[in-house]
Amino acid sequence: MTEIAFVGAGSIVFAKNLMTDILSFEELQDATITLMDIDERRLDRTAAVGEALVDEHDLPAEIRATTDRREALDGADYVLNMVNVGGEEPFENEVRIPQEHGVEQAVGDTLGPGGVFRALRTMPMLLEMAREMEELCPDAVLLNYTNPMAILCWAVDEATDVEVVGLCHSVQHTTEAIGRYLDVPADEIEHQVAGINHMAWYLDLTHDGEDLYPALREAADDPEIREQDPVRFDVMEHFGAFITESSHHLSEYLPYFRTDQDIIDEYTPAEAFGHYTIEWMPTGRYFEHWQSYQPDLDAEFDPAEEDLSLERSSEYGSHIIHSRETDTVRRMNLNVRNDTGAIANLPDDACVEVPCLVDGTGIHPTTVGDLPGQLAALNRTNVNVQEQAVRAGLDNDEDALRRAIKLDPLTAAALDLDAIDEMIDDLLAANAEYLPDLN
Repeated sequence: MTEIAFVGAGSIVFAKNLMTDILSFEELQDATITLMDIDERRLDRTAAVGEALVDEHDLPAEIRATTDRREALDGADYVLNMVNVGGEEPFENEVRIPQEHGVEQAVGDTLGPGGVFRALRTMPMLLEMAREMEELCPDAVLLNYTNPMAILCWAVDEATDVEVVGLCHSVQHTTEAIGRYLDVPADEIEHQVAGINHMAWYLDLTHDGEDLYPALREAADDPEIREQDPVRFDVMEHFGAFITESSHHLSEYLPYFRTDQDIIDEYTPAEAFGHYTIEWMPTGRYFEHWQSYQPDLDAEFDPAEEDLSLERSSEYGSHIIHSRETDTVRRMNLNVRNDTGAIANLPDDACVEVPCLVDGTGIHPTTVGDLPGQLAALNRTNVNVQEQAVRAGLDNDEDALRRAIKLDPLTAAALDLDAIDEMIDDLLAANAEYLPDLN
């Protein structure tokens, strides 16, 4: 029987989707899923949905709920982390304070001032949990969904002996987008994708043995298609490869798209397209979206009204668990330490996103070799920030925190060094209660 712990299970919708994925596999339907969150009301809702899923399909699985993290971790085979440390207030500060200073972030959870400060408030909890795992479930795999993905996985790898893997859905979503643009079934597209989280590159892209890049370049000339993904198409034209992150998110990892409000306005569509593309280009728009789907915990809640089908999503978590438990070989793009030399021209200690083979013996990164020089160069601009952010979190080093943000491509394009320090001062003051003590 497989023991699976969800930490941060108060993320009701996401936790429900992951439970559905796990229980959709017959071989995992006797699993024990222990849900953990510090917010009892959110936790109770997630547990009610889990129990409804089990009852609806008459499954032998057991759903447990606890506010005690050590209890959830004890004896676990897999730990799924989806924690959001601090909630709304620090997130809003990390978007709005940089905006006041002239740094226009679309999301602010992966790089830049928002991503670095989010890492700093998340890392102490995650490292504490990893050390508890060393004690309570030393053979468990930590499957991390929390952003900033690369910074957090890098820190856990550096500071603990826990096996950690970062899971993201950008490859799956991007492949679906390419399928839409080219009118090709996404599940028939074959690809070789590698780089770093939110900046991985389609090195090969084929359908029935035919290279799809000529068709994708032709699609980029269609105004109706281009306006759905203008940043990614611009980057493809200038640097030679399509990238895994959506246009709005990608725009904040680069210095080219967010220092001029006219460009942000030009790339913002007049109406929504109804899928994961460019609607969140305006500064703070994603934060507003995030606010909109937070549950009203005072409202009546009936788990029977939820979708209780066992339709599996494209998220990798359940596939990893199933592959390891049944020795079913699968290939997935996962975030792992580069100490195997998977990408030869990125640092060995960096967290890279590469194709991995998963089976009963574990998770095995494949060897990609060198990325094209210009693609590795763009990746390194982000890795530089990640490296300093890891040092800031592991060493409680304020100087490293400041260096991380000064190295951020967007921040450096928008502000001079003194202005960056002033912004950091404001962020440190506003989010002081959420941050560790810094040297």
